[in-house]
Amino acid sequence: MAKTKTVYRCQECGRVELKWLGQCPTCQTWDSFAQELEEPRAKPGLPAPSPSKPVSLAEVSGMDGDRRTTGSVELDRVLGGGVRGGMVVLVGGDPGIGKSTLMLQCLGHLASVDPPVLYLSGEESARQLKLRASRLKIGGKGAEGILLHTETTLERILPWVDQIRPKAVVVDSIQTFQTERVNSAPGSLVQVRESTARFSRLAKERNIPLFLVGHVTKSGALAGPKMVEHMVDTVLYFEGRESQGYRILRAVKNRFGSTNEIGVFEMTGLGLREVENPSALFLSERPLDQPGSVVVPCLEGTRPILVEIQALVTPTPFSQPKRTSLGVDSGRVSLLAAVLEKKLGLSLSGQDIYLNVAGGVRVVEPGADLGVALALASSLLDRVVDSKTVLLGEVGLAGEVRNVPRPELRLAEAAKLGFERAIVPQRAARGGAKAAKGLELMGVEYLKEAIRKGLGKG
Repeated sequence: MAKTKTVYRCQECGRVELKWLGQCPTCQTWDSFAQELEEPRAKPGLPAPSPSKPVSLAEVSGMDGDRRTTGSVELDRVLGGGVRGGMVVLVGGDPGIGKSTLMLQCLGHLASVDPPVLYLSGEESARQLKLRASRLKIGGKGAEGILLHTETTLERILPWVDQIRPKAVVVDSIQTFQTERVNSAPGSLVQVRESTARFSRLAKERNIPLFLVGHVTKSGALAGPKMVEHMVDTVLYFEGRESQGYRILRAVKNRFGSTNEIGVFEMTGLGLREVENPSALFLSERPLDQPGSVVVPCLEGTRPILVEIQALVTPTPFSQPKRTSLGVDSGRVSLLAAVLEKKLGLSLSGQDIYLNVAGGVRVVEPGADLGVALALASSLLDRVVDSKTVLLGEVGLAGEVRNVPRPELRLAEAAKLGFERAIVPQRAARGGAKAAKGLELMGVEYLKEAIRKGLGKG
């Protein structure tokens, strides 16, 4: 019988070597080789048929009524309406951002409705989890239905799962678990991959919702992303800074729902509290009538959110100006700066540009282009965009202002928060008039016209 051998595979291009190399000869990536086990190849010939047989698609039962709420409207929104049986969710984020708190709150609700649920902890003791549950006010039926286990070896855990038959499982965190089938330390890429594969197989076979908590590397990505993210159904990222009181939960992959939805939470002494009106939260400390500050109605899935974009444009003392942006793609900022310089004659080549989306929000859609452009022009010219005005539109390389999806939903949110005017693409001005009651719509076709209406003629 052929033996399993150890090989090293590049995590970028897939090249296989018999020994570890510091740099991949194929893709030139440094420190990309990870240890793997290579199974022996099967002998030539047809393998034995699988004990299961193919079934007709019409015979497969649907899953329309299989959704279960987690007790959190924001988490349900990001998951696509709740959890399903056999759904594997990977939750990632910086240390201390609230991943374990969210999972314990979620299990507390699930345990109170349909016990038991299982919390597998590889980092905290049962006493630590009890203290956290007490702080989160998880008691009564919810506390009785949560079973804790601090074992980290899969061969000792899986029999308990079969015996307990939990209605949901949390693994916190996947980097601390190991399988005896792999001769490698916990946290290594091969251990993370094998542990994730076995947990996922268990969830699918037993029809159990499974949450895997994952650490984030120094580069800001989930540890082992290329080997883990494709093995799960949903990938959620917790965003935000520990110094700030609120968190944003964003889906970057979801087989059972949209990847455009976000959930907004506020970290309090009693755990994570849902934020019903994120727009009011993000604009609560906005300085009024200041150059470089504008408000943009963004769309995250089906939810409109108003965010403040701040720009600071100042002459550079260096030969090479700086371009720093937080919350907006830096390439998009450079593109808009080039359009302002070419089409409007604004001199930005000798200026340092600092751009920030207040509150730590990340804007990924082009609908914020017009707001970014006017924030840059406002700071450069030291003119103020009226605090009761919102800006909406995509900017093209010719300086044209293009329409964006669902303008009526965005404008209705702006009107609800007390804004009085909106500079929008001409097409949106015609189509969003009914939704934006009490909001004066100023349609523009080109960026030059938007600058004139937003900053005045002076």
